Amino acid sequence: VTLLYAFLHMRHNLKYFDKMRCLRKRSAVSFLGVLVICLLFMNLYIEDGYVLEGDKQLIRETATHQLNPERYVHTFKDLSNFSGSINISYRYLAGTPLPRKRYLTIGLSSVKRKKGNYLLETIKSIFEQSSYEELKEIAVVVQLADFDAAWCEGMVQDISQKFAHHIIAGRLIVIHVPEEYYPVLDGLKRNYNDPEDRVKFRSKQNVDYAFLLNFCANLSDYYVMLEDDVRCSKNFLTAVKKVITSREGSYWVTLEFSKLGYIGKLYHSHDLPRLAHFLLMFYQEMPCDWLLIHFRGLLAQKEVIRFKPSLFQHMGYYSSYKGAENKLKDDDFEEESFDIPDNPPANLHTNMNVFENYEASKAYSSIDEYFWGKAPSTGDFYGIVFQKPIKITKIKVVTGTEDRQNDILQHGALEVGEKIVGSKKGRQCTTYLRLGEFKNGNFEITDLEHKVLFDINCMRILVTKSQKEWLIIRSISVWTSQTSVQ
Repeated sequence: VTLLYAFLHMRHNLKYFDKMRCLRKRSAVSFLGVLVICLLFMNLYIEDGYVLEGDKQLIRETATHQLNPERYVHTFKDLSNFSGSINISYRYLAGTPLPRKRYLTIGLSSVKRKKGNYLLETIKSIFEQSSYEELKEIAVVVQLADFDAAWCEGMVQDISQKFAHHIIAGRLIVIHVPEEYYPVLDGLKRNYNDPEDRVKFRSKQNVDYAFLLNFCANLSDYYVMLEDDVRCSKNFLTAVKKVITSREGSYWVTLEFSKLGYIGKLYHSHDLPRLAHFLLMFYQEMPCDWLLIHFRGLLAQKEVIRFKPSLFQHMGYYSSYKGAENKLKDDDFEEESFDIPDNPPANLHTNMNVFENYEASKAYSSIDEYFWGKAPSTGDFYGIVFQKPIKITKIKVVTGTEDRQNDILQHGALEVGEKIVGSKKGRQCTTYLRLGEFKNGNFEITDLEHKVLFDINCMRILVTKSQKEWLIIRSISVWTSQTSVQ
């Protein structure tokens, strides 16, 4: 309206100049004054429009599940630097504020289900699968996110009765956010042709998680999200700590310890406020697990970093949405005798012909990636040179995948060596000791500290006979006797 008014006024002035030439100077001054004011208004509108259009574009691309992380990473970090907490009030239904900061907070949000309830079993699994020493380093925050006050009261009574000693010890907190703090949950956009009640359910779930993350932001160094129908692996905290230690010096936003939904996703606690704001910003656009993919990309972690075996398993049979059946299981989950490898720092190299980007580094980790080389010949090798001499207790190598079961090492041996020679780029051992042959594409040896008397500098997989099939080295796992979790 302001711009239209300025335009009409300018046309009026032009006509006025033709008719009243004697007043040209005075009119020119008036015209310039109006023009300056118009330009100021235009600048304000353009600036506001630029920001608003940027937000709209971000929302549109997120809604189509085609967000370009590289394009928006700087915008999200700088213009949307939501480092502060969300201003809402929480009700403590059980427990009190933590007296000290912990290593890990475990958060889960729960609502009333039409069929089944697994919350108590989930809490029980968290505590039962943790040692006394591990319990000292964790805090469990349960958010009862249902607006049914009677249900919340009943759940608090059950939790307080069964886990009273954990509440007293400051390990368990139960919270609730009143409905008045929630945004509009009716009449939302129906993306993906979801029915209205489905849109409302997943949108509210995004808000639930946002409020939970906001509460947990300053309770610990790290945070892991679980759902309310999960079973935990034995000593899962020790495994998580070992993984975090192994990733020191590398950048990551999310580490995943389950491939299902919003289960077993680990974050730095300092990222929680920004993630909470992000979920609130797009709460009605898409389900939370899709939003998490975009969040990770916006903060410049391009690839999934997921570890196997999984530490958490989905155990619920009925979904919290309408009581529908949900039989999803994580087939990488191992409950007992879980022992994640150390894989100490090392330089990796091979003389095999590598296929595309399936580099040597992708086999030497617990991440769900692998090395893939074209048909190897006799004498080809995959070498590992450790950054310092180590005592190895166990080695396990797996080749091939479920999809490509023929791409295994058909004839090969595993060797360890000592006495490194050469420069940093060309370091190798002068002597090697053969530990054994591959069988059906796999190799495993234990009690190695009693079988090899020297400190090991190198390890290599040696091809002992040429093969026509390509070779996938799916995983190389190394356990040492010198690694300790701080």
